[in-house]
Amino acid sequence: MQKMHYVMPDRKWPRALKPRRACLAMAAVCCLSLAMPGQAETVKVVKIAAASNLKFVLADLTSQYKQQTGVQVDVNLGASGNLARQVMQGLPVEQFISADEAWVGQLVRSGRTLDDGQRYATGRLALVVPKNSALPWRQGLAAVANALKPGDKFAWANPALAPYGVAAEQVMQRLGLLGQLASHKVMGDNIGQTTQFVATGAAQAGITALSLAAAPAIALSVQALPLPETGHTPLHQRMVLLKGASPAAVAWQQYLLSPQAQALFVRHGYALPQ
Repeated sequence: MQKMHYVMPDRKWPRALKPRRACLAMAAVCCLSLAMPGQAETVKVVKIAAASNLKFVLADLTSQYKQQTGVQVDVNLGASGNLARQVMQGLPVEQFISADEAWVGQLVRSGRTLDDGQRYATGRLALVVPKNSALPWRQGLAAVANALKPGDKFAWANPALAPYGVAAEQVMQRLGLLGQLASHKVMGDNIGQTTQFVATGAAQAGITALSLAAAPAIALSVQALPLPETGHTPLHQRMVLLKGASPAAVAWQQYLLSPQAQALFVRHGYALPQ
């Protein structure tokens, strides 16, 4: 009998063998991941809550920080009082930057912070009027108060929520103008809204943060006169890290205390912390 030789036909591999290449590719990806441990866990975004007076200086600081580190800082702006309450209610942020020390103190006492926080700047007040105003703003607050007409509005921030509103009322009280200006009062929920009242002409004058009045975007629309620091309790501003803050948030706070960052605070109208 003739021997039969089996010759393998020229055909495709069985389907069961097809995943082999996919398995090899997957193994390569796994090896690559093992070669770069911790990359997937790197924090690239830090979320913070910050007082409205910091709007423009934080825009510069966060931009500079991202260029240097690649870390993005997302900022939730508002009145310090409102933000502190939101943090108490679970606002998902890692740092609270207040316009004063009192609201930070409340969070510290509630046990929601890593420590007592640190002063980072001291704020200043400014008298502001719209750019084309005929009010005698260069002569000071009393002159403006006496020149207001019935129906004119004078803006300041709600002192129940905004430390700059507290300081504004202290200035008016010291000059004996609080009662007189109360009839012209329009209150902003925060110092940013207060500034907009004057910048848009909705109010004929007001008291705001010097840091906002001096910002180029606002200075196009207002005239500003810095008010004496002796007219109110010092606006020592404080920041604090919240429990659960990431190493990236810790590094960001350290940056805010660096000479480079402090120089930006001064450029925006703040004094260095005492």
